[in-house]
Amino acid sequence: MDKRVGIVGVTGYTGAELVRLLHAHPRLSLQYVAARETKGKRLSEVLPAVRGVSGIADLVIEGFEPESAATLAERLDVVFTALPHGASARAVAALHEAGTTVADLSADFRLKNASVYEQWYGEHPVPALLAKAVYGQPEWHGEELVDARLIAVPGCYPTSAILAIAPLLERGLVEPTRILVDSKSGVSGAGKAPTASTHFPEAAEGIRPYKVAGSHRHTPEIEQELSRAAGQDIQITFTPHLVPMSRGILTTAYLSPRPGTTAEACREAARDRYGAGLVSVLAANTLPDTLFVRGSARAHLAYELDERTNTLLAMSAIDNLARGAAAQALQALNVALGWPAALGLPEIAMFP
Repeated sequence: MDKRVGIVGVTGYTGAELVRLLHAHPRLSLQYVAARETKGKRLSEVLPAVRGVSGIADLVIEGFEPESAATLAERLDVVFTALPHGASARAVAALHEAGTTVADLSADFRLKNASVYEQWYGEHPVPALLAKAVYGQPEWHGEELVDARLIAVPGCYPTSAILAIAPLLERGLVEPTRILVDSKSGVSGAGKAPTASTHFPEAAEGIRPYKVAGSHRHTPEIEQELSRAAGQDIQITFTPHLVPMSRGILTTAYLSPRPGTTAEACREAARDRYGAGLVSVLAANTLPDTLFVRGSARAHLAYELDERTNTLLAMSAIDNLARGAAAQALQALNVALGWPAALGLPEIAMFP
């Protein structure tokens, strides 16, 4: 049976990407869209890309209030929430209580420890729900996702880092200390609201680090999932950068290999973990490029060993809006519903 789907927070970049992907999904029907500031407008007025698309262009953007969740649950089977942290938690709590399956794209349910969440985001509005949320990375939480009703969709930077590093820690190929993660993201990762640093003249001709020295909020999420893979507490040094492109993340992690570890052993560990799914492990001397995952649900991984300095390089390329957000949300939902993980997802990048 097909599922009736809604999006709360449809007008942001992630919401727009969800619209694009849902339209191509054979078993999901987009029937409800909500956003506070554009309430009452047709979706095509706010997202011109859907003009002329039957069944979507004329959807009227509605308002959403948690008090309306019970009524909404009569209309929908699944709701994607793409709201800021804090506000998303309250919406999710109401929808979950009403019996709707929710895939939340905020950070509100990714961290399992309420005190850790409070340290990075402030007091959690509904901490009791943290235990019910399933981290929505199918390659690492596939069994937990089956029949899940609350999916915490991973962040974009964590996705790029976890996919590349976790198989090495799981296999014991690298030391669990001194892990350096260097990531470079397109400007869409900062969201749709313009700021001085994301304004075109500020972002188009430069590249800059930001929120360095352990201050980026994705740090505890990466550490949580790497600790799970390693079976012990992991700390990382994470440095994000803003680069002058619209979408994509390239991550390079620097790790200390254990004696006997080779780059090919790392490739084998990743291939064993990911199989023939949506993660491609590249051959030796082939390096990832965000251009070749743009708009797709795929991740490209590569591993090389610098023998001169005995440093293992684990690299990944993803599209931050697709694999790093909307496509991964759909992938996790597919698994939760018992469907093939890649059902309806774009596997070939837009090129050029």
